[in-house]
Amino acid sequence: MPDLADSVLEQLAPPSAAFLARREDSVGKMFLAAVEEFGARPAYLYRGADDAWATMSWTEAHHRVFDLAAGLLALGLQLEDRVAIASSTRIEWILIDLAIMCAGGATTTVYPNTHDHDVAHILGDSGSRIVFAENADQVEKIRLHRDTLDAIVKVVVLDPEGLDHVDDGGKVISWSAFRTLGEAWLTDHPGCVDATIAATNAGTLSTLIYTSGTTGRPKGVRLSHRSWTHEGYRVGQDMGILQPDEIHFLWLPLSHVFGKCLISIQLGSGLVHAVEGDISRIVEGLGQVRPTIMAGAPRIFEKVRNAVILKNRGVISRIPRWAFSVGQRALPYLTTRRPLPRGLAIRYAIAHRLVFSKLHATMGGRVRWFVSGSAKLNPQVQNWFWAAGIPLIEGYGMTETAAITFLDIPNDPDLGTVGGPIPGNEVRIAEDGEILVKSPALAVGYHNLPEETAAAYTADGWFATGDIGELDARGRLRITDRKKDLIKTSGGKFVAPQKVEGAIVNNNPYVSQVFVQGEGRKYISALITLDEDAILKWAQRHNIEGLSYAELSQNAEVRGMIDHYMAKANARLERWETVKRYEILDRELSVADGEVTPSLKVRRSAVAKAFADKLDTLYDPED
Repeated sequence: MPDLADSVLEQLAPPSAAFLARREDSVGKMFLAAVEEFGARPAYLYRGADDAWATMSWTEAHHRVFDLAAGLLALGLQLEDRVAIASSTRIEWILIDLAIMCAGGATTTVYPNTHDHDVAHILGDSGSRIVFAENADQVEKIRLHRDTLDAIVKVVVLDPEGLDHVDDGGKVISWSAFRTLGEAWLTDHPGCVDATIAATNAGTLSTLIYTSGTTGRPKGVRLSHRSWTHEGYRVGQDMGILQPDEIHFLWLPLSHVFGKCLISIQLGSGLVHAVEGDISRIVEGLGQVRPTIMAGAPRIFEKVRNAVILKNRGVISRIPRWAFSVGQRALPYLTTRRPLPRGLAIRYAIAHRLVFSKLHATMGGRVRWFVSGSAKLNPQVQNWFWAAGIPLIEGYGMTETAAITFLDIPNDPDLGTVGGPIPGNEVRIAEDGEILVKSPALAVGYHNLPEETAAAYTADGWFATGDIGELDARGRLRITDRKKDLIKTSGGKFVAPQKVEGAIVNNNPYVSQVFVQGEGRKYISALITLDEDAILKWAQRHNIEGLSYAELSQNAEVRGMIDHYMAKANARLERWETVKRYEILDRELSVADGEVTPSLKVRRSAVAKAFADKLDTLYDPED
C-alpha cells in the first residue's frame, strides 16, 4: 500500500495559472476544467472488487461520468429534473452525482439508513424521476410505497444481489445495464452531455438535500450550481490551505451537505479523494492510504481520543499521560508556530518519539491537519490532537449555506472558534445573539415551502441560522448554542443543553449519547447511553462477566463509576447547569426509532416523547 500512496503523490503537481484563473459557473464546467487540467493524474482511490485499493484518473472519471450522464438523458431527463441517490459513501455515489449535474439534473440525497416513510416523503416531495438504489434494502423501501411514487420511471440498483425482476423490462434495472444504456446513447449522440453542461449555469438547480432536522419531517433545501462553485473555488483555492499534493480521506456520508461539498472542493483544487464507505475501517484505511487531510464529525475524533485514553490506563499509562501533559504545555507554541523554549522542546521531542509518533503512524504518518464539522467540537478533544502535533481545526455551516460557511486556518488557528467566514461570505450577530449569514452559496429556498423560505431570511436578505454565537477580536466565530434549544428553569435561569451534554460526554469515555432536560423545572436531569465497546471492556477489567450491554446499564458498579464521572462533569458547570439526577438507558438512541437523525443528532422532541415516563421519574411530583 505505501507504494500506491507514493506513486499517487509522485504524479501530483501544482495546477497551472490558467486553471487557477478560471471561474466556471456550473459544476459540470468545473469538472471539464479539472479533467482538462489534470488528465491522467489520479483523481480517486477506492476499494476495487477484490477489496484492494485502486486508482481512477481524471480522464477515466470523465469517461465514466459522461456514460452515466448519457444514460440519464436516454431515460428522458430534462433540465432540473430530480434524480435521487439512496446509497452509502462509495466511488459510484460521486460519479453519479457528477453525472446528474452534467446532464442538467438535480441530485436528491437519501441517507441509506432513512426510514421507508421518510424515503417515500423525500422521493414524493422532490418529484424524483430516477432513483439510484444501493441494494435490495433500498429498493424495498421504494416498493413499499410504489403506489404513491408514480413519478419514478426507473430505479437503478448498484448491487442487485438478492433482487428478482431486474433487467426484465420493468422499472428496476442493474448498474451494469444502465452503464450499457449510457454507452450506447453517447455513441449515437456524441455531443449530448456537452450540450447539457453548456445549458446549465449558476442559477440552475443542482441539488435537493433533505435536512434530517431535529423536529418534524425532512424538508428539501434547494441548492443551485452557484452554491457548489462558490464552495469549490473559495475553499479549494482562495483560502490557500490546500497543497498541490493533497490526498483527502473521504468517509463522510455524501448525503450530508458536509460530505457533498467536498466533491466541488476537489474540482476547484485537484486534490485526490480516497473514498472509504465503511466507517469501521477508517483507522485501517488511514494507515493504508496515508492521507494528508481528513474531514470528519466530532464523534470520530472523540472516539480516537477515548480509545487511546482507555488503552493506556494502569501503570504503563504514566508515559502517555506525561507526554500529553508536555503537549498541553507546548500548545500555545504549537498553535502559533512559535519555537518552543529549549527545555520544553527537548521534553516535547521525547514525548513525540515515545508516544505521538505512534499516533501519527496509525493515521498514516502524513496527516497535515484534520477538520471537524456538522456539530460542535469539544475543546478538550481539539487540544488533545494539537498537543500530539496533529492540527485539528473546526468549521461551521448548514445545509442551507452549502456546508462550509466559516473555517479556521491550520497555520493560524483560534482554538475554540470555527474560524472566520470563507472569502465571499458575510456575518452579522443579531441583537439576540443569533448568527446571520450572507453568501453566494445560500440556498434559494425550501422545496414546496414558500412560507418557511420567507421565514428563514430577514427583511434585508440575511439568512437566520438559528444558532447563537459571538465574534472575537479577530473576527473568528464562536458558537455558543442553538437559539431554540435554550432551557429556562423554574428559577429563571437559562441553560444551554449542548454545554451540559458536552461536559458529560467529554469527561466520560464510557458515555456515547446524552439528552438533558429541565424546561420549567427546578433542576437539570439527563438520559445517557453508554459506549458499548468501552463499557464491555470496562466490565472485563473489573471481572464482571457474562452481562449484556442492557444488563450492564443497570449494574450498580457501573452506576457508581458513572456517578464518579458525572461529578467531574458537574464540577465544570455553573450550579444551575449541573445534572442533579440521571437515568442510564438500556440501549442507544436509534435512527430507526426516529430518536436521532441520520447524521446522529439527537431529535430532542422525539426523545422527550419516547422517554417521557423515565424523564418524569427524575423529578419529585411536587417539582
